[in-house]
Amino acid sequence: MSALICGSFAYDTIMVFHDRFKNHILPDKVHMLSVAFLVPQLRREFGGCAGNIAYNLKLLGGDPLPVATVGKDFGPYSEWMDECGIGHEFVTRIETEYTAQAFITTDLDDNQITAFHPGAMNFAHLNDVREAPEAAIGIVAPDGREAMIEHASQFAERGTPFIFDPGQGLPMFDGDDLRRFLDLATWLTVNDYEWELVRERTGLDAAAAASKVEALIVTHGPRGSVVHTGGASIEIPPARAGDTVDPTGCGDAFRAGLIHGLVNGMDWEATGRLASLMGAIKVEQPGTQNHRCTRADLESRFRESFGRDP
Repeated sequence: MSALICGSFAYDTIMVFHDRFKNHILPDKVHMLSVAFLVPQLRREFGGCAGNIAYNLKLLGGDPLPVATVGKDFGPYSEWMDECGIGHEFVTRIETEYTAQAFITTDLDDNQITAFHPGAMNFAHLNDVREAPEAAIGIVAPDGREAMIEHASQFAERGTPFIFDPGQGLPMFDGDDLRRFLDLATWLTVNDYEWELVRERTGLDAAAAASKVEALIVTHGPRGSVVHTGGASIEIPPARAGDTVDPTGCGDAFRAGLIHGLVNGMDWEATGRLASLMGAIKVEQPGTQNHRCTRADLESRFRESFGRDP
């Protein structure tokens, strides 16, 4: 069965400044800042939460159907999706806008200065998931505010179980918004920092939040994750990873693992471990859609990390 992936598509332009920002920004002059950074390294990556989740789910043998809005410059990305075998019949082009874009400059201390242009993402509410085919599962990932609200309601209306993944979209929602999402969603997944924001804004502790959904999944980076479900807390250990090259997109890879496990009826012990493994595979490569893995690779690395079969 297919999975409807609601979220953003974006181009990530990543630049490396071979010095430190602090050497060029004078603290007493920030009110009249005018600086330029020479960036001899630059790469452009395919990104966005919906694109990244769909890519990883396809690696797992899933059938992702992204639901998103993109701009007049989407051609190269659509060609990449064709190459990966990911359908884009529910990706709507807004010909007056550019696809969402992030411009990220990193210095030698791994500090980052990012400019983000939402572009066509602001029109994501024009897509209606009720017009897409029936799906086994959905996910509401970071997107335009109105789109996230409407897509959650539309999933609930048509009876499609879905993951709520607020991610970097959390600042757009207050406590009432988040409680409403919890009333509609089937699962909630956040990292530990995001969970603290959710807890603070809703006034709900982990047990109370988990009682509103089938499971609350909180990731803790290299320390693994915890699944709060059925009154219990299941500790999921981290998967073994090689060198950490680039953590960008790790959370999206993790979420693809969750979707795959849920669609295929895996228990939380196996689902959490698969999600952890997908995140580990991603961090070993730069960018969000440059890693590869076969079914045999996954099974071998799963046994290596966890001492058991998937």
